[in-house]
Amino acid sequence: MSRAKLEVADIFRRYGEIFRQLHSALLSAAQRRVMKAIEVCRTAVLGGHVEQCDHCGHQRISYNSCRNRHCTKCQCLARARWLENRRSEILDTQYFHVVFTVPEEIAALAYQNKRQIYGILFRAAAKTLRTIAADPKHLGAKIGFFAVLHTWGQNLLHHPHLHCVVPGGGISPDGSRWIACRPGFFLPVRVLSRLFRRLFLEHLEKAFDAGKLKLFASLESLRDRRRFQHYLSPTRKSEWVVYAKPPFAGPEQVLEYVGRYTHSVAISNNRLLDMEEGRVRFRWRDYRHHNKQKTMTLTAEEFIRRFLLHVLPPGFQRIRYFGFFGNRYRAKNLALCRQLLRMPQSETSASESSNDYRDHYEQLTGLSLWECPVCHEGRMVVVEYLEGVKVQPAITDTS
Repeated sequence: MSRAKLEVADIFRRYGEIFRQLHSALLSAAQRRVMKAIEVCRTAVLGGHVEQCDHCGHQRISYNSCRNRHCTKCQCLARARWLENRRSEILDTQYFHVVFTVPEEIAALAYQNKRQIYGILFRAAAKTLRTIAADPKHLGAKIGFFAVLHTWGQNLLHHPHLHCVVPGGGISPDGSRWIACRPGFFLPVRVLSRLFRRLFLEHLEKAFDAGKLKLFASLESLRDRRRFQHYLSPTRKSEWVVYAKPPFAGPEQVLEYVGRYTHSVAISNNRLLDMEEGRVRFRWRDYRHHNKQKTMTLTAEEFIRRFLLHVLPPGFQRIRYFGFFGNRYRAKNLALCRQLLRMPQSETSASESSNDYRDHYEQLTGLSLWECPVCHEGRMVVVEYLEGVKVQPAITDTS
């Protein structure tokens, strides 16, 4: 596989230590771990192995990955595995994409309280969708969906929002039939927006009253309940953005879409253009100006700062499943959905024939890591294992 001309790791390796020295007091332990993981990913620090072609003798060194979920190079196999697990769950119906976004005042609170407020975002959005869908005035059915948390915009600034992928219908209350929504229309966004706003603010106030919110620096004055309420007053009157995009063209487009959104990490390496004289230049799309593609230049320090805005708390799940997609009864519920939609029984995917990640990668992506990149005839086999350089411990992210 070819290496991108410029990678996020290159920026962190060149300017990461300077950034740590300048912002030591402001960096969290999680942010420090992410920085170090990205810097050592696929380098001699983590060890690796030497492969040799059994036909032409070509050799290459493959260093181990950091496996951190924030690393731009460690998501390809995870994405492929996730997509493979989702294929059998696609239903023969139209699908909708619903996005829940919070106002800027909430985003400021969220940065200081990621675990609490991102969790509230999931709970409020999920209850909103399920409540309105269950209302006989709208759909009158039990729905299922999955939601993916994104915390960034194209310019890398903090912009928390939730992407929900929802089949266009659900199970009737008595479980006897599939209730489909109208073609091209899921649920009224104004109704969704109003309920989402109310539920979110109720959860937020409960978290404040329970002392679960940490407010400091520019938000320290909001520890006073009266000032906190005053701070939230504009959000009670504003229209919260709930956007329902046009329905997907079909199941394959759903898979193509979710593959882009579920395992992306702030910015992909292919958007990076160059790094010169302490500045990083990258491509971005300006959604406020007709999705026009533009170029942005940031200092390396600002680029790293923006990237680290999106480090999640350890163990926080950024992909969650609700309704008949809920993990506990998913298989049973999906079997009922397929029956009601008169779909053929899903085929259980074959188990992995090998524990070697290269076999699994080829099964999932169709790309071979075994094939020799020089002669294209031989097979690359491991001839030597390399121990890691014991300067820093190997860093993995098990969250």
